[in-house]
Amino acid sequence: MEKRTGCGVQKSTNCDNSLETLNSAHQATGAVQMRIKNANNHHDRQSQTKSMILTDAAKVTEPISWHRRNHSQHVLKDVIPPLEHPMVEKEGYLQKAKIADGGKKLRKNWSTSWIVLSGRKIEFYKDPKQQALPNMKDRHKAESVDLCGAHIEWAKEKSSRKSVFQITTVSGNEFLLQSDIDFIILDWFNAIKNAIDRLPKNPSCRSLELFNFQRSSSSELLSHGHADRKEQKPEHRKSFMFRLHHSASDSSDKNRVKSRLKKFISRRPSLKTLQEKGLIKDQIFGSHLHTVCEREHSTVPWFVKQCIEAVEKRGLDVDGIYRVSGNLATIQKLRFIVNQEEELNLDDSQWEDIHVVTGALKMFFRELPEPLFPYSFFERFVEAIKQDSNVRIKTIKSLVKSLPAPNHDTMKILFGHLTKIVAKASQNLMSTQSLGIVFGPTLLRAENESGNMAVHMVYQNQIAEFLLSEYDKIFGSED
Repeated sequence: MEKRTGCGVQKSTNCDNSLETLNSAHQATGAVQMRIKNANNHHDRQSQTKSMILTDAAKVTEPISWHRRNHSQHVLKDVIPPLEHPMVEKEGYLQKAKIADGGKKLRKNWSTSWIVLSGRKIEFYKDPKQQALPNMKDRHKAESVDLCGAHIEWAKEKSSRKSVFQITTVSGNEFLLQSDIDFIILDWFNAIKNAIDRLPKNPSCRSLELFNFQRSSSSELLSHGHADRKEQKPEHRKSFMFRLHHSASDSSDKNRVKSRLKKFISRRPSLKTLQEKGLIKDQIFGSHLHTVCEREHSTVPWFVKQCIEAVEKRGLDVDGIYRVSGNLATIQKLRFIVNQEEELNLDDSQWEDIHVVTGALKMFFRELPEPLFPYSFFERFVEAIKQDSNVRIKTIKSLVKSLPAPNHDTMKILFGHLTKIVAKASQNLMSTQSLGIVFGPTLLRAENESGNMAVHMVYQNQIAEFLLSEYDKIFGSED
């Protein structure tokens, strides 16, 4: 009995100790309990227990899954910072034409685009609604231009339109942007130029590298992550040697092509020889005024005379004459016939729309390499128009008289014709001010159209209006 009682006391003491241990284990942080049942007796309530206490420093680390999907989620999140959305610096409507894609020339097609300048790029949308689309797939349909390393310049020789500048990217893409409102296009030019100047000249910018890295697949990231664990395979060495040999053969081919081009250029006939053989004909549009007049042995181009005669015969009382535009395709057809020196009859039925004739005449003056008012006279005419009325007439008359003969005579015939348009302003609704707005920027412009373009436009209109209103005093005899 004593042994049994002692044994019972001993068992109860052990049970109390085990309960205290269990209570302390439940209170401790990270306590883990495991119950190990007796294999011999499945119904024994006195089964043994073990407690294992883990500290914070010894927490179990979660195993990393190397599955492609899981790896790409974790690695891209840790390695690549999220791309920031650049703030929109400027946006609005402009006329856009893409003339080159990757160095390959394209046909020039003008279209109205909603243009957004933000950070290092320009995006072209059809309208603001396309920019605001929540679906990124629809937004990515818009064309984007990377300005890093790009070049911007005025390109008046690239188009017959006024106020045109060109953006050339490092990838060989070329865009023309244009607006008829001078201060708007000047504001856009300065904004894009400032954005380009802020960017590094090297086209491989950090954000571009991150973008390309983010678009790479997770398998490529895995291969880069384990590149130091694997040795380079012999195939890689073979491909490297192949590329080295291939680049050497490319350089030799290029040298061979260069030598052939040099021989061809050295043997090519001169421009004069081609003109004598009739292979190349002198053109009317795009040639200097004095060149055209010397070729025709006259001081006024015959095409200008023909257009003026046609307008005075059947267009003096037409509403909006010289303001309304004619069909561009028909105007280009007329331009082609004139340049090919084919027989031209403006009374033909295909030229019955008088706005086609006036559009061709305006295009002739617009495409002159040097305007009817020569560049060297531009500032002098601007200074003269700022003077008092009496001094103004005398100064401008002296300037007109000092012009070269082709410029003076062509100007006299043109403005004399425009005075007849003004005389019938009650029918055609074309006043002196309206004709000044139409012909001012066409006949008179600065050689470097930058800086004070909006101010120049005001003086251009005023000078054209003044020549119309004071035509008899300026172009009359000195008596």
